[in-house]
Amino acid sequence: MRRIVHLSDLHFGRDRPDLLPPLIEQVNDLRPDLVAISGDLTQRARNSQFEEAAAFIDALDPPVLVVPGNHDVPLTNPFLRLFAPWRRYRRWIGRDLEPTYADDRMIVVGVNTVNPMAWQSGWFSGGDIARVASAFAGVKRRMRIVMVHHPLEHLPGERKKPMRGAETALDELARCGTDVVLSGHLHSWGADAFAERAGRFGMIQVQAGTGLSTRLRGEENDFNLLTLRHGELEVQRMVADPDTPGFTEGTLRRFGLRPGGWQVQPT
Repeated sequence: MRRIVHLSDLHFGRDRPDLLPPLIEQVNDLRPDLVAISGDLTQRARNSQFEEAAAFIDALDPPVLVVPGNHDVPLTNPFLRLFAPWRRYRRWIGRDLEPTYADDRMIVVGVNTVNPMAWQSGWFSGGDIARVASAFAGVKRRMRIVMVHHPLEHLPGERKKPMRGAETALDELARCGTDVVLSGHLHSWGADAFAERAGRFGMIQVQAGTGLSTRLRGEENDFNLLTLRHGELEVQRMVADPDTPGFTEGTLRRFGLRPGGWQVQPT
């Protein structure tokens, strides 16, 4: 068994300080094997905001895997945005924009889907697909997870532009045996199988809302706890409690692996 805490869209600089200590305490108390953060650590990619994000990561006991989001590129400094978009991220968070974590039960590959020249929309390139396929090739059967900031498939009613290359990426990720895609960006929660396509392996999309931001879009602050077992996946949404400073259990989704891919199971 493996457990992953999935966080996204912390937006330091426009965050809820009251939620920070209970979030750190709860994540550490859960003792996951990995904390995966799918981008937008900051609101405006300022050094002070990255410093807060770095302090948050340092306060977490488990290993942490992070990919950047579109808010982690400077918006108000055109020179940096054009010539050194990742300077501050690399200084405070890490030099590797596409890190990988692996053990004998799972492999998690981070993909940087941010286009520094676009404010919101992302991209999933052919090079990204090749790198994921290479990481997954030739390994013994493990849970194969990809983490991105921009979702590969939008939730119903979403008005933001879909990511460029998403449909091709879905086909190719399924072909190389991806089980789960972790994402954020929309500040909306979701855990479901991707839309069915004949002959395509059924993968799971796990969407985290925002762990700390005040930029709520009709939903509570949240994070996900994924429990991985052989042929089974459980996604427990942890939701900020309006009455107490902390998170309580929300929606629970269970999935089972079948010959054609992952399917939702009754809870």
